[in-house]
Amino acid sequence: MIMWTVVYMAQSKDVANQLQELLSNEGILVKLRPISKNHENNDNYFEVLVPEAEVEEAHSVIIETGY
Repeated sequence: MIMWTVVYMAQSKDVANQLQELLSNEGILVKLRPISKNHENNDNYFEVLVPEAEVEEAHSVIIETGY
């Protein structure tokens, strides 16, 4: 069973999708989970999650790309 860990809190779906693509291109599994702050507003926060075993690699990629 995969244990998922939050590695980033994205302030919009666009940022979350960009990060998902970036990490996926590095061979890292990624899941996005919306955090509802306002049901009428599409600009929700999103958790970017990766498997626990890939947290360090994901953090390195995030830092190297300036997120």
